[in-house]
Amino acid sequence: MRYFELAKLAINRLAAARLRALLTMLGIIIGVGSIVALVSVAQGATSGITNRIAGLGTNLLTITPGSTTSGFVRGAAGSATTLTLADATALATVSGVAAIAPSVSTSAIVAVGSKNTTTSVVGSTSAYASVRADDLWQGTFLTDVSVAQSLKVAVLGSTAADTLGLGASSIGSEITIGGIPFRLIGILQPKGTAGSEDDSVIIPISTAERYFVAGTSVRSIAVSVSSASAIDATDNRLTLALRSRHGTYAGNDDFTITSQAQLLSTSASITGLLTLLLGGIASISLLVGGIGIMNIMLVSVRERTREIGIRKAVGARGRDILLQFLIEALVLSFAGGAIGILVGVAASVLIGSLAGWGFIFSPITVVVAVGFSLIVGVVFGVWPARAAARLDPITALRFE
Repeated sequence: MRYFELAKLAINRLAAARLRALLTMLGIIIGVGSIVALVSVAQGATSGITNRIAGLGTNLLTITPGSTTSGFVRGAAGSATTLTLADATALATVSGVAAIAPSVSTSAIVAVGSKNTTTSVVGSTSAYASVRADDLWQGTFLTDVSVAQSLKVAVLGSTAADTLGLGASSIGSEITIGGIPFRLIGILQPKGTAGSEDDSVIIPISTAERYFVAGTSVRSIAVSVSSASAIDATDNRLTLALRSRHGTYAGNDDFTITSQAQLLSTSASITGLLTLLLGGIASISLLVGGIGIMNIMLVSVRERTREIGIRKAVGARGRDILLQFLIEALVLSFAGGAIGILVGVAASVLIGSLAGWGFIFSPITVVVAVGFSLIVGVVFGVWPARAAARLDPITALRFE
């Protein structure tokens, strides 16, 4: 009997018991759909994290106070710190440094008329925007003059500006930060990334030290490297320069230097493990679906024992019977896999739109999921098929 005829016979058999076939395929549908959806979610999360890290700045190195060995990080307002403005000034001359921006931060109430919001107040220099890859929507950014003269000027992030109802016409107007009047000189473009300046107000670092943060310590120093290929070399030179200034040595540093490459590598390893974990959990559903197929095929063999006996009596070989039931199991697996792909893609589109990273489709995941479902059909269909093929025709014809 040709394979096409066997496939047609299998489809007709399954069509005669649609509800049972659908319930049998349910495990495969859930398994394949889960694999496609969960892998898409993991890839979407990876893409989102990568975009957010990339949005923090171009060729960025971030220096923060604290020990690399103990994990203790200092630098909050009013506490001891290992980084100062003098460090930032000294590091600006290191080879490979394109721009450098020390910063301090605190939180305060920013108000305009009857509207107010509590947001992050960042004190930095004129290089902050270029180092952090910030773009202006309206107005201007901080200048060297405003920093040198401790002017009370401010640049708002897009979220903070929207909360306060400020727009293009508000440039030059007065706002208050912690009750102190400032002149609004600019509004940033939205970045929509974690760690960005969307919900913050940026003022000259000298002004922040005068009114909000005492001392010359800084929370962090952001360094823009001249090129991506120079990041590692510049990192080493910055490390040596800070060790020389602080009198520390390898293993006893009182600062930490983090690069985007390190963040991307860490996030990639975490999301990779997450993808494998989610895929493994979803694969359990496929195994459950395979057991369901095996169960229903064993029942089918028992129900069709006389039919098998008649086929063998008129000349059907054992391998013909085996192929017939094996193809039925494969049809169930393939149909369940196809429906599962549609369910998984629909779930991926929905989750991607809600999470904000959009639809991410992986053909390899679909191929692997369908291939796995077919393997499940073969593995769990072999036993019932062999049981049917080994039936003695005389015994089968006597079966009631």
